[in-house]
Amino acid sequence: MNTTSNRKRRISAVAILGLAASVAATGTGLAATTLPSTVHATTATAAAAPTRSFQGTLPAPTGPYAAGEDVIHLTDASRPDPWVPSSGPRQLAVTMVYPAVPGTGTPAPYMTLAEAAGIVQRQNVPASSGVTPQTLSGVTTHAFDGARPQRGKYPLVVLSPAYEDPRITLTSLATDLASHGYVVALVGHTYEDSGETLANGRTPPCAICDHPETLDFDSVAASRALDVSFVIDQLTHGTTAWRLAHLIDKHEIGMAGHSLGGAAAAATMIADPRVRAGVNMDGSFHPDPTPGQINRPFLMLGTTANTDWEHPWAALGGYKKWLTVAGADHFSFSDLDLLHEQAGFPTPPLSPERGVVITREYVTAFFGQTLKGIHSPLLDGPSPNNPEVLFQH
Repeated sequence: MNTTSNRKRRISAVAILGLAASVAATGTGLAATTLPSTVHATTATAAAAPTRSFQGTLPAPTGPYAAGEDVIHLTDASRPDPWVPSSGPRQLAVTMVYPAVPGTGTPAPYMTLAEAAGIVQRQNVPASSGVTPQTLSGVTTHAFDGARPQRGKYPLVVLSPAYEDPRITLTSLATDLASHGYVVALVGHTYEDSGETLANGRTPPCAICDHPETLDFDSVAASRALDVSFVIDQLTHGTTAWRLAHLIDKHEIGMAGHSLGGAAAAATMIADPRVRAGVNMDGSFHPDPTPGQINRPFLMLGTTANTDWEHPWAALGGYKKWLTVAGADHFSFSDLDLLHEQAGFPTPPLSPERGVVITREYVTAFFGQTLKGIHSPLLDGPSPNNPEVLFQH
């Protein structure tokens, strides 16, 4: 296992939204881990501040295609839910993002109202921030419901979010990948975050978030690997799970994850040989891989504060890169820093916009090289256009 301090630093991301709200009101520094007592103590102060206007917007995709979106609901009848067995078989909400024809479809919401309410309620986000279920669900995504798909077959990339984070926090990466010719499956890991709306309309809260200090994150990562393999099964065996499953090239599959989702990417690669390339965005490994377990391409993209990747790096046997981003914090690799900035909350030295650009460029380049066979000079060494990105090995 990795050290407790590193584990706590890189297992939770959406929880920072509530903390950011409190420190924005009090002028204190932004902490790297959640402190619920601080949030509660300062919520009253934040609530007394003038109400802001929050209109969140994610960056537009940069590729030649538009991003179409479908939300599908899957039930694994062979497996009871690992966290709430009384709820029955494991249920998952998955957002599918795909290459689409520009100008078709209707703007997709960022999340359901119930999912947004789960974040606002769990994190005690003050109304004065302007972040309400309505404004949060209405963030502009540049994805389009029911958009007409581009013809052809495309690699599948599965995305797994951080512990406590709903799947939508990787939307800006998902839409950009789709615009460059990938089908993307954003997997919501039920009961592991602030809420995923399921097929029955329920949005259950997190069942494992209240005591992270007692949680076995190796087990959580292993459970996520089972989630992902089931999703891949459903998307590549026949066409019943998703109406556009014919778009997927089932021989070219990759996975990327943020924080605990990055650990899940490694755990999935160890368990499922169909995943040909993986990306860990600033997550501790749970557990560290051993030599011989991952001999396929792997990218580690994280902060300069990351100190527990030496052993995993040594164990990786295939094409591999370890990149750090100067000035980034843990949330630079998801949508969260950008939304924090737009809501008036503190952000790291690296501008949130740059965090999104760097994450998109390097993850897309990596999958282009490993799943499509398109060489990217971006991965060869330092780039004058990205001076923040440091090649560790």
